[in-house]
Amino acid sequence: MSETFFEPNYRLRRQRVFLLFSGIFLGTLGVLNILGITRFLDFSFSFFGLFEVPMLLAVGVLPYPVTFLCTDLISELYGRKRATDMVFVGLIVNLWIVFFLWLGGALPGTGVDPVTGEILLDEAGRKPIFYEIQFLTFGTVAASMVAYLTAQYCDVRLFHFWKRITNGKYLWIRNNGSTVISQLVDTVAVILITHFYASALPVNADEPIVQQLLVFIYSGYVFKLTVALVDTGPIYAAVYFLRPFLGLKKGEEIDPSDFAETHMVVDVEEAT
Repeated sequence: MSETFFEPNYRLRRQRVFLLFSGIFLGTLGVLNILGITRFLDFSFSFFGLFEVPMLLAVGVLPYPVTFLCTDLISELYGRKRATDMVFVGLIVNLWIVFFLWLGGALPGTGVDPVTGEILLDEAGRKPIFYEIQFLTFGTVAASMVAYLTAQYCDVRLFHFWKRITNGKYLWIRNNGSTVISQLVDTVAVILITHFYASALPVNADEPIVQQLLVFIYSGYVFKLTVALVDTGPIYAAVYFLRPFLGLKKGEEIDPSDFAETHMVVDVEEAT
């Protein structure tokens, strides 16, 4: 005789939601490092006609706030350990991307002189598209990985610091407080390392370098800060919906070992 179960399968739901956020996080991380500084967007504007405010934003920055949104949601629902694990996996994913970019350039193919092994230039004096992407990605990944690890671990730890001292209340404080500080750390680090280590920023050697770097820093940070403040509403809505969906009470976190257990799949009708 078969039985019907109406109890939600919270374990399966928790696995799928975690995979969803992890997939968005890791996919976004891969995309933003490939896009990197391949193009800069100009959002410069005039301040009431008095003076011009330069705003130059790397296209790779556009998806970056999504990664902080994912880490904050996983921190809130799954705890610090799972969020930290995901950050570490993100590092491995980016190293994997770098490996294939290196391999694609190391193997024989078009765009390279078969005798000398030198990269051929086109009529405009440019390298093939792959090698330009490879160069820019190598430079930005090296910089972003240092900034990424520092900022993401900072975000996770600050999130749980605020959560602890507020006794799990005031989600907006830990969401904005952790993201605002960690994104400042990330923005400053990635700009400085990209310039001084990779020399990959489009700077004018005839103008003061400090002023140009400050433009890149505040442009990226203002964008990230704006998105961080705007995403407070969506985070509240997501947590409000996901807590009952995942079988969590207010203030509860899913135990880190929740996915560790295994069980045999038994057909209920056959067993009875």
